[in-house]
Amino acid sequence: MNHRIIPRLDIKGPNLVKGIHLEGLRVLGRPEFFAQYYFEHGADELMYQDVVASLFGRNSLQEIISRTARASFIPLAVGGGLRSIADISDVLRAGADKVSLNTAAVRRPELVREAALSFGSSTIMVSIEASKEDGLYRAYVDNGREPTGVEVLEWAQQAEDLGAGEILLTSVDREGTGTGFDLELISMVAQSVSVPVIAHGGAGSVQDCFEALEMGLADAISVASILHYDLIREREVWEHDDAEGNVVFLKSGRSFSKIQPAGLDEIKTFLSEKGVSCRHA
Repeated sequence: MNHRIIPRLDIKGPNLVKGIHLEGLRVLGRPEFFAQYYFEHGADELMYQDVVASLFGRNSLQEIISRTARASFIPLAVGGGLRSIADISDVLRAGADKVSLNTAAVRRPELVREAALSFGSSTIMVSIEASKEDGLYRAYVDNGREPTGVEVLEWAQQAEDLGAGEILLTSVDREGTGTGFDLELISMVAQSVSVPVIAHGGAGSVQDCFEALEMGLADAISVASILHYDLIREREVWEHDDAEGNVVFLKSGRSFSKIQPAGLDEIKTFLSEKGVSCRHA
């Protein structure tokens, strides 16, 4: 089995953004450019997440999805603000291949079953945003903003029972920090469900990617910072004058703290050399 490397593109309005612990969002550029680049350089899938959709009760990615789907011929997963079967149907019609459910699924778990019956389990991914509290992992919603008190392992198992075809597992504590994946969290869930687990949150190096797959037992990894910052580093000129939001970081040209930027080819070559199977472009 080939392990998938899935670039994650967090979207706020028209922009690709990146935060730390899912907050403090920095504008990095136009998402379609990044998506097309990753498609051309060996991404196995793409993942779009509207990071303010649940907060504002909206989903507004259809236009971006349509443009990306016309140019990128790999699976596209979409999450953020999907609250109903109608919402899911809209993004699938726009060109998405899968959807990621979090806030609405926690608040009404039966939505997962209804969606799986309507569109097939392979189309439905349950996203779990996890943070460790008093020795236990608890699920969060609204892009890591709101605690639910729900225990992560129980929710992952319930999501599988309801028909979810995959679990997208995000460590809120590690996300954007570059300090490595939460291997305890990943392996705990991966060994307790039979559906694929996609690890997200914390990747700062190619070694971190290897550890999530080999020691964390993830079936796939979803990465953002190391890919985005690698692409920004390669391009010296960005058209960001009309970008909305916090563009200070993008304009500053500052280094990326603990992140060691790497491209898809570099990640996959490293994994292959370590004996981890993955698809090369």
